[in-house]
Parts: sequence; structure tokens; C-alpha cells
Amino acid sequence: MSPLARLLADGRGRRVYSGAAWSAGGPGGPVDRGWTGTRSWDGPPLDGGDLWDLASVTKPVVGLAVMALVERGVLGLDATVGTYLPDYRGGDKAELTLRQLLTHTSGIPGQVALYREHPARASLLDAVRLLPLTAKPGTRVQYSSQGFIILGLIAEAAAGQPLDVLVRDLVCAPLGMRQTVFRPDAEGRARAVATENCPWRGRVVVGEVHDENAVVLGGVGGHAGLFSTLGDMELLGTALAGGGRGLLRPGTFALMTAPHTDGLELRRALAWQGRDPADSPVGTVFGGDSYGHTGFTGTSLWVDPATRRYAVLLTNRVHPTRAGDGITTVRRAFHDTCGIMPDRQRQGARPRKAGG
Repeated sequence: MSPLARLLADGRGRRVYSGAAWSAGGPGGPVDRGWTGTRSWDGPPLDGGDLWDLASVTKPVVGLAVMALVERGVLGLDATVGTYLPDYRGGDKAELTLRQLLTHTSGIPGQVALYREHPARASLLDAVRLLPLTAKPGTRVQYSSQGFIILGLIAEAAAGQPLDVLVRDLVCAPLGMRQTVFRPDAEGRARAVATENCPWRGRVVVGEVHDENAVVLGGVGGHAGLFSTLGDMELLGTALAGGGRGLLRPGTFALMTAPHTDGLELRRALAWQGRDPADSPVGTVFGGDSYGHTGFTGTSLWVDPATRRYAVLLTNRVHPTRAGDGITTVRRAFHDTCGIMPDRQRQGARPRKAGG
């Protein structure tokens, strides 16, 4: 049993999650991958083809689609919200730029439970538009799922296609990520890993997006809603570790993954989190230029360009309840362990056989 397998089996033993899957490697592919546990506490064992709710790891995948549109001249990073969304003209968000939305420097508050008072899509979108700014744009990094909801609307308006189609065509199809979808079908739901016993829905959520605002939006949002498998996520990790090959031109990819919030308290690239020295979600070993994203359900994807390695962690730490913070310790230990893998492994040597 590898150190990663032992670490994640121990997390299940401490009931941080019922199941976990992982992949670590480089441009040549995975070198340590596997899964442990069950799809729910009373469900079947994981089999490697399980479908996971990515939660906010959706954001950088949507960001990749947005950057593909920027590369094609469909969107402009310094164009304003009002340019693309007529309903926003004249309001406090009209002059916000796509760059500010992508770096969470728009001043739009985040983590707002709008679904409680706005149970219909049109009403919730109106509520997003009317949310008062809580910081001067460009002066503060303030994580905002609502900002990414707006970003998804902009992508749809500019491209004339639904967001799920854009993600499929611009990100998933080029990499062969055939199992990465919004709104899984019946076959996908049958392979889905359980998330929360949701008080709002009155049941354990399986195969439906965990994020309640995304539920009201119909399961597709710029901030949440994607489901994926271990195999698909390691395809994405491999591509990112290889410099974004198959996704974006080198210059566009470098722009996306470079720091864009110098002088502010938190490090952010375009749609990616950076490794903040004071409070990194992924420990201390990954380099200062590393980037990635975490998800509330217990997921993460992280890449270190200096060593050309990636790390994918998929768990259901919100099952059966979101209470508890055990995933914080597990996630940091996982990435620190990935970060000290031998150089041969970091580049993506011959992968090990996945284990149960």
C-alpha cells in the first residue's frame, strides 16, 4: 500500500468521508492512483468509475472555457459585464471586468444562500444582479460564487451557446473527458458518490449537484455543477502539468495561470487559486507558483509548474453532513505527500495499477 493509499484509508477510518479517490503524476500520466471506501456509508465499494460532485472545482474548468473564448476573440478580459449583459447596464456591476470576476476581485459577495428566498431560476438570477457590492472592485480578493454565476452568463451570451455545451466542446472534448458532465443522466447517477443528507431537500443527495444555488439554476452554473470521474480528472491534471496542451495556446495558458493579484492579501490566477503562504489549503511542499482549486464536497486539483506534477483528490467529505473540518488536515497531508514523490514519479512514469 502506497503512502497516499494509507493516508486516505486512514481518513475514511476517522470518518472524514465514506470514500476517496486519488491520482498523482505528471505530463506522462498518473504514477500513483487508486480509491478506497464506499460510495456512501451504507453503499457499494468504489470501483474507479465512480462519479464525483466536483463542487467549486467547476470554476477553473469553466475558466478554461472562458479563456478559450478569449483566445478566439469572443470575450475580452478587460471588457465589462454591461458589454455582454444588457440587464446589468446602469447597475453597480456594469463596469466590472471579466478579469475581476476571474480573480474574485469584483467586490461581489460570495457564499450567499440565495436559494432560501429565491427558489426559481429567474428570481435567483435577479437576486445575483441586485446583490450590493461589499468592496471596491480591484481592491480585495473576496471569494465569490455569485461572480462566477455571472461569468457563466457572460460566456453563454457572448458565444450564443449554453454553458454546459461550451464546457463540453472547449474543455472536455479536446482531452477526451467523456464522463465530465453537468446534470448526470440515469446511468451516471447510478455511479454517483453520495454527498449530504440535505436538510433543504430532506434526503441524501446522490447524482444531483450539492450546491443549493446551482440546484435552483437547473444544475448548471459557472460556480458549481460539474461531475467527473477519477480517470477524467487525471486527464485534466496531465494536460495542465504539460503546460495546458490540448486546451489553450502556450501564451494564453501562461496568462491564465500567472498571479494576477500582486499587492493584495491573497494570491489568485484567472479562475485558479494560488498557494497563499499564510494559509495554503494544500500544505507547504507545492511551490509558490503552484495553482489549483478546492471544492466544498472534498475535492481538489492542484498543479506545480516548476516540477510539472499534478495531484487530484476526490472525496465526499460532506456525507452525511457538512459539519466537521477533518478534510483540511487530510488535504494538506495528501498534497505534501504528493510533493515529496521522487522526481521520476513527478514526471509521470509508468502508472501503478489502481487499488481498492
